[in-house]
Amino acid sequence: MPLSVQKLANRLTFRQLQVFLGVYQAKSYSKAGEVLGLSQPAVSSQIRQLESALGVPVFEYVGRKLYCTAAGEKLASSIQVIFEELRFLQSNLAEMKGQVAGDLNLVAVNTAQYVVPYLLKDFLSEHPALNVKVSVVNRSEALRRLNKNQDHLVIMGMVPEEKPLASLPFMDNEFLPVAHANHPIHQTKDPSIQDFINAGLLSREMGSGSRLAFELYCHENRIRYKPVMELGSNDAVKHGVLAELGVAVLPKLGILPELKLGLLKEVKIPGFSLKRSWCVVYPKAKHPTPAMSALLDYIHNNLDSFEQHPMHLHT
Repeated sequence: MPLSVQKLANRLTFRQLQVFLGVYQAKSYSKAGEVLGLSQPAVSSQIRQLESALGVPVFEYVGRKLYCTAAGEKLASSIQVIFEELRFLQSNLAEMKGQVAGDLNLVAVNTAQYVVPYLLKDFLSEHPALNVKVSVVNRSEALRRLNKNQDHLVIMGMVPEEKPLASLPFMDNEFLPVAHANHPIHQTKDPSIQDFINAGLLSREMGSGSRLAFELYCHENRIRYKPVMELGSNDAVKHGVLAELGVAVLPKLGILPELKLGLLKEVKIPGFSLKRSWCVVYPKAKHPTPAMSALLDYIHNNLDSFEQHPMHLHT
């Protein structure tokens, strides 16, 4: 090893590189500190030590805005290569010990966030060396991330058929028409789905999977879909129903506590049934990592137990 490289290696630390990457990605010392669990002065100190070791500045302020220097951009590229090699090393060493290790980045649409912890509990017991990160986003963002191949796996329903995606369905996602326990719709004998909608439908925003599922049902059955209010999440819709603003069709697993307590009641609509499946999705051209393969194999081998899960069977 050349002496200059050896001196540089002696002065650099992985912590400095980690802090640099945190600032580079957040474009802020304070935001990087929040992510890394460091104070802003501690972040600044690590960056100063890094710049001293390199002999060049890696960040600079223009006005109040933080910019990365040309040297910093080169460093960012090198660090990403170094950390990727470390991830490969971690996976390879774990494989030598008969384990699956490394990162597993999952994205779950809002509806699926209720089932993901139960999906992962036993899986992580089998693979404790895995580092799993779960991001919860809406359907539009999940599709954007799929298109950009940003994550390992996406958990969603309503998988687009026109896109080159591989999907593995693993559990039913049942939707229920619900209203506040005191809503007069409960006094209507054998209400139709149109009666239900006319009682004041609260809906998710355009592009939501929950909304799309019910819209397709209405379209297929020639029913007029006309919400009185749009809200940005299933929880917001649920609380709108609890506040007696209207009625809604919501994923069953997201309202189990309210159903059990009697705060919300299912509206019994003859002939109405709406079920979709949660699926694990990824681009067909993607080469599965060992961590991805482990989760896909686990799901495939436990499909029966997912359908028998007490949370799924709760009424």
